Amino acid sequence: MNESRNVKMAQFHISFFKRIIFCVLLSVIFSSCGSFQAKRVGSRESDEKALTITDKWLAADTEQVVSELSQKIDKHRGFRKYLRNAGKTPAVFISNVQNLTSDKGFPINDLNDEFLNSISESGDFVLVDRAARDTLLKEIQFQNDGAVDPSTSKMIGKQTGADLLIFGNVYMQERKRDGKAIKQYSINIRMTDIERGVEVLRVRTKVSKYSEE
Repeated sequence: MNESRNVKMAQFHISFFKRIIFCVLLSVIFSSCGSFQAKRVGSRESDEKALTITDKWLAADTEQVVSELSQKIDKHRGFRKYLRNAGKTPAVFISNVQNLTSDKGFPINDLNDEFLNSISESGDFVLVDRAARDTLLKEIQFQNDGAVDPSTSKMIGKQTGADLLIFGNVYMQERKRDGKAIKQYSINIRMTDIERGVEVLRVRTKVSKYSEE
């Protein structure tokens, strides 16, 4: 009888210690899981992390370049003087910024779109719609061919002429330094008074990209 009781007590102690060990293990596991926090990484932060390991042009580069160019245009003394003398909001015709780099995959269209959006948001200009100019002219010609009520048709010669022309280019130089392949991009913007042929401003910003060889 005593032997049977001792066996049961021994089994009880073993079961009890197993439970303690199991609880301790669960506590350690949940503690480790609790210390881990998943983090959502936005496109900007993702690009910033990638900047250190790639020489590829990223979306963050486009945003940074356009922001810097817009700030330089806004603070340019020649441009501010032009606005004061003009006494009005100038109409601007924006030509494409050209890709003059050897990188055929450079996202020049994205850069042009971002720059156009920035110019529009600034409120300093009336934008002459270059992309729609031919389409608008065809529509006006159609309205004056007799198919449209003359009281609602638009006349040729009423479109706004641009006061300023904005154009630019992107250059890139490649070199090697300390085991790194470096690409230095130079983005240049110029603004010219169309009627007088006088340069109003010229601004530039640079971006260096590198990768381990």
